[in-house]
Amino acid sequence: MKRRPSRHPLPWSYHAVIGVLRPMLMGLTRRDWSGGEHLPEEGGFIVAANHYSEVDPFTMAHFLVDHGHPPFFLAKSNLFQVPGLGHALRHLEQVPVYRATSQAGDALEAARAALAEGKVIGITPEGTLTRDPDLWPMKGKSGVGRLALTSRAPVIPLAQWGAQEVLDRYARRPGNVLRRPVQHVRVGPPVDLTDLYERADDPRAHAEATRRVMAAITDLLSQIRGEDPPARPYDMARDGSARPRPGGRRRGSKRDS
Repeated sequence: MKRRPSRHPLPWSYHAVIGVLRPMLMGLTRRDWSGGEHLPEEGGFIVAANHYSEVDPFTMAHFLVDHGHPPFFLAKSNLFQVPGLGHALRHLEQVPVYRATSQAGDALEAARAALAEGKVIGITPEGTLTRDPDLWPMKGKSGVGRLALTSRAPVIPLAQWGAQEVLDRYARRPGNVLRRPVQHVRVGPPVDLTDLYERADDPRAHAEATRRVMAAITDLLSQIRGEDPPARPYDMARDGSARPRPGGRRRGSKRDS
């Protein structure tokens, strides 16, 4: 598809990143995209996606940039401490997330301000790469539910699959990109959270909103993969948080060829 003009003014560094990365992604991958009609034409909104490869934020951003909605991501605060990378992330106007600190609320305030300006906030609610052995989405963290209910911005679920063929989870070397692996992205309609808006300060409502968002993402991913997801999502608090070794499980889907 032809890239649509951005709805939002972007810093020059963002344009530079697009200019470098988009041609690379266009050349190294093929695309199976659907559901772009569900992206709102006006106002800020949240895009929540699954996270199973270190490169899937780039494939997610590629989809959104080409649809005219460049995302601003909530990123781990420690990334902003890396020399060079931190400066770049700040110039790109990405939003740091301070976990388990007194600054944890600052990210939500910054995200709400960005949404009020009409920007698109990209979130991977799992907060880290999924530990599920077959790369299904895990139980999400409640931050996306809290942001959704306190901002009342639409939450658009986005499922993606195929980035593990570019770089497997925790792998040190890329996959066989010469075969131009297919990057599947499917977007669904906004998740209905309206019955929870009056409970915006209730942690139980945040958890329920997050559960609905993750269920919508998982359903879209099930459609892409042509498979049924696990009966219950992987939960690091219950199932463990050790990093799985790369490889050793199914890498593709029934629709990857």
